Amino acid sequence: MYDVIIIGSGPAGISAALYLKRAKKNVLILSQGKSALEKAEKIENYYGIISISGKELYKIGIKQAERLQIPIEQDEVTNISYENHFIVTTVNREYEASYVILATGTNRIAPNIKGIREFEGKGVSYCAICDAFFYRGKDVAVIGNGNYALHEAKQLKPVVKSVTILTDGKEMVQNRDASDFAIDEEPIREFRGNSVIEEVEFVNNKKKKIDGVFVAIGTASSTDLARKIGAVVKNNTIVVNENMETTVKGLYACGDCTGGLLQVNKAVYEGAKAALSISGAKA
Repeated sequence: MYDVIIIGSGPAGISAALYLKRAKKNVLILSQGKSALEKAEKIENYYGIISISGKELYKIGIKQAERLQIPIEQDEVTNISYENHFIVTTVNREYEASYVILATGTNRIAPNIKGIREFEGKGVSYCAICDAFFYRGKDVAVIGNGNYALHEAKQLKPVVKSVTILTDGKEMVQNRDASDFAIDEEPIREFRGNSVIEEVEFVNNKKKKIDGVFVAIGTASSTDLARKIGAVVKNNTIVVNENMETTVKGLYACGDCTGGLLQVNKAVYEGAKAALSISGAKA
C-alpha cells in the first residue's frame, strides 16, 4: 500500500509528488500521459522562465519526478472508494493508499446536444454511483465511448432495468466488457421530455424511450472522482480547506479542479500545500 497516490501528472500533481518524496513518503503518480498544460503555446509569466511552451514545461516536470525515482503509472482512473483506506480503481487494476490527491484538472465534457443542459437534474446525471438508486428498475442510457462510459454502465447494471451506451457517432473503445451492453453508435439529434427526460432522437429519426441518461464522455476528471466518494463539489470545483483537503478526510485536491486562478503558479503552490499538509500528518 502507498502512503499517497496522486492522480494527475501536471504542475499540481508533480509539485505534490516532489515534496512528498523528499519527506520520505511512498508515492505513486497515476497519469494518462497528458496534461492541459501541453495545450499552452507559450508561458511567459512563470517565475524564472522567460519563455517556454507548455509541452516542454510538462516534460521537465515529468523528468523531475523520474529523477527522484517517483513511479509514474500510465493508466486511466475510473473510481475511488474507501474501506479503512483509499482504493483507486483503474482500467487495469486497483491501488491502495492512506491518502489521495486529485490533480487531473476539471474537464467535464457535456456534449452539444439539445436537451442535455435543459434536463440536468431532471433525468441527466454525471455520476452513476451517486444517482443509480433513483433509476432502479428503469431504462437508462450512458453517453460516451470509452472505458469511463463502460465503468458507469457497469455501476448502473445491477440496479436499473436496462443500460444502453450511446456513442453519438463515435466508435466504441475496444474492451471485452463492451459486449455486456447494448451499444448504439448513431449520432444523437436531441433529448426530449416534458418535466423530465423521456426519449432520445437520433439524426436518422430513430427514437428510443429512456428514463435517464448519464454523461460519461472522455475520462473521469477530478470533480467526477470527488463526487463518487462523496466530497462536496460546487459550481464544478472541488471544495477544499486551507490545506487543500476536501470534505472527505485524507482526500486532497489541487490545481484547476479547485477553481480560482487557472495558472501554473497556483497549481504548483496548491500541490506543495497539499503535500506539506500530508507530510505533517501521520501516514
